[in-house]
Amino acid sequence: MEEFVKVAVDAMGGDNAPEEIVKGAVEAVKDCDKIKIILVGQEKVVKDTLSHYEYPADRISVVHAEEVITNDEAPVMAIRRKKESSIVVAMNLVKKGEADAFVSAGSTGAILVGGQLIVGRIRGIERPPLAPLIPTLSGVSLLIDCGANVDARSSHLVQFAKMGSVYMEHVMGVRNPRVAIVNIGAEEEKGNMLVKETYPLLKNCNEINFVGSIEARDIPYGKADVIVCEAFVGNVILKLYEGVGSAMMTKIKDGLMSTLRSKFGAVLIKPALKKTLKSFDASEYGGAPMLGLNGLVIKTHGSSKSIEVKNSIIQSVAFKEQQINEKIKNNVVNNE
Repeated sequence: MEEFVKVAVDAMGGDNAPEEIVKGAVEAVKDCDKIKIILVGQEKVVKDTLSHYEYPADRISVVHAEEVITNDEAPVMAIRRKKESSIVVAMNLVKKGEADAFVSAGSTGAILVGGQLIVGRIRGIERPPLAPLIPTLSGVSLLIDCGANVDARSSHLVQFAKMGSVYMEHVMGVRNPRVAIVNIGAEEEKGNMLVKETYPLLKNCNEINFVGSIEARDIPYGKADVIVCEAFVGNVILKLYEGVGSAMMTKIKDGLMSTLRSKFGAVLIKPALKKTLKSFDASEYGGAPMLGLNGLVIKTHGSSKSIEVKNSIIQSVAFKEQQINEKIKNNVVNNE
C-alpha cells in the first residue's frame, strides 16, 4: 500500500486566508495522489470554505485551532502564549509525527521561532536557514539564507552551503550543484569580514562544488545552483528580484497595450510570452523550506495565491521521498 505524505497546512495564515489556502490544498490533492492534507484553523470557517469545492474527502481533513497569530505580534510571545493557534497546533502535528510537513503563509517570525522551538533543529545544525528557489535563465537556483539568520557566522554559511547542495541535488535533481557565495566582486580578497572568513572555508570544503563568488547581477543568469549569503543580503536580493520582475511585467504589458499595432502584436505573441513569463514566476516553485529541522517547514509569501500554496504542498513529496533530513544528517552533521 502506498504511503501518503501528510502535510499540515495553516489555513488561517496569510493575506488571502482561508480562501486561497483552502483552494491551494484542494488543487494539491487533485494534482498529486501521494498527498494527504490536514487543514489547521477555525473549524467552521475552514469547513465552510471547503464546502465550495469537490475533492477526495479521505485526503483532506480539518483540525480545529481557535487562535490566529498575526504579523504584528511579537513572534516568541505569540508562540508561547497562543498554544491553540493554527501555527502552533500544526507544528505540533509535525513534532508528534502525525504530519510530515508544515506549510504556512502566516507570520514569518512566528514560523521561524516555532520551527526551532516546536519542530526543533537537527542535532548539530547551528542555524536553520530559509531557502527559496528563484527563477533564472537556466532554470532555478536556491537562495540560502533569505530571512532567518541576519547575524550569521562563517560556520553557519558553510552549513547553509552543504544543506543547499543536498536539497538541490536530491529534490531538484541537479547533479553536483555549483555553490557560490554572494560578493561585491569575483576576486577572492573582496567582500566584508563575513565573506572573507567564509570564502576559504567553502573553498576547502570537499562536500560541495564551490565555484567562488557570485555578483548579484549574475544570479538571474543561473551562474550558480546554490547561492550562499546571510539573511540580510538574501532578503534584499529576494525582494529586489520580486520587485524588478513585477515592474518589468507591468512595463511589458503597458508597452503591448500602447498602440493599435502593438495590440495586434500582443495577440500574436501572447502564447509564447505567457510561457516565458510563467517560467520567471517565483510562485511556480513553491515556498521557502526551512532546512535543518526535524521536520519540513515551508514558508510561503504572505500574499500567496492558491498556485503557490499548491506548489508548496507538493514540494513536500520529494523532500520526504528523498529522505532529505537523513541526508543532511549524513552529509552535513556527521562530516564535521
